Amino acid sequence: MPDEIVSAANERFRRLLDLAGSARERKRQGLSVIEGTHLVQAWFDRFGPRAREAQVFVARRGLASDEIRALLERLPVPPTVLDDRLYARASQVEHGSGPLAVVPTPRPELPPRLDEDAVYLDRIQDPGNVGSILRTCAAVGVRRVLASPGTAFCWSPKVLRAGMGAHFHLDIHEGVAATWLREHAAIPVRAAEAGARDSLYRADLRAASVWLFGNEGQGLEAGLRAWPAVQPVGIPQLPAVESLNVGVAAAVCLYEQLRQRLAAAGG
Repeated sequence: MPDEIVSAANERFRRLLDLAGSARERKRQGLSVIEGTHLVQAWFDRFGPRAREAQVFVARRGLASDEIRALLERLPVPPTVLDDRLYARASQVEHGSGPLAVVPTPRPELPPRLDEDAVYLDRIQDPGNVGSILRTCAAVGVRRVLASPGTAFCWSPKVLRAGMGAHFHLDIHEGVAATWLREHAAIPVRAAEAGARDSLYRADLRAASVWLFGNEGQGLEAGLRAWPAVQPVGIPQLPAVESLNVGVAAAVCLYEQLRQRLAAAGG
């Protein structure tokens, strides 16, 4: 029989509540809280060797779900069952049943040089935008994502939900200063900028490159805009709006890159 917690005074439940409700506490402990069958299964698929470091919780009502029971049976760690009222206090999902897992936040090492496709997020603050870009990166095969200081924390619950499991197909590096990027980028660097002279659709995007996507209101910070290595490219559009949402702009750019590569390969 799995462990069961029915009291809000339980120490393990109090620790879970602290982690679920506090981004500062999650960062301090180097832990993330993921929720839902898809995300929990995706974490275990990617980080199976670290499975014993995870803690899994499920609402008592969740045990009535065939999907949840099947997942729990496949996991290498036993779940803790929470009283439904307790689970609702820890959950980030309305009427969620679980499972919910506390896992180590992945911290991949930065490469000695950046010579493969990558995306750099410069102070993108909206979790939905960050999650959307991560999902696009996973879909087009751009595995490495670097996030500047000031970008929404990629492992926050809102970004995780928006990413829909994309996190577990990526190497995500957070707190990467623009100075590191300028010192280590060994491939072309491109930036999506409204009004840029060079059109996205005339640029040759077949080679590996680093894409820069900037803050929703301010765009790229001044140092990146002035970096001589950066090739600004514009997405053609009618004058009805000033610019595209950064998540949409990233998708357009990265899918055009994929389209060119597939066309060159005869795909």
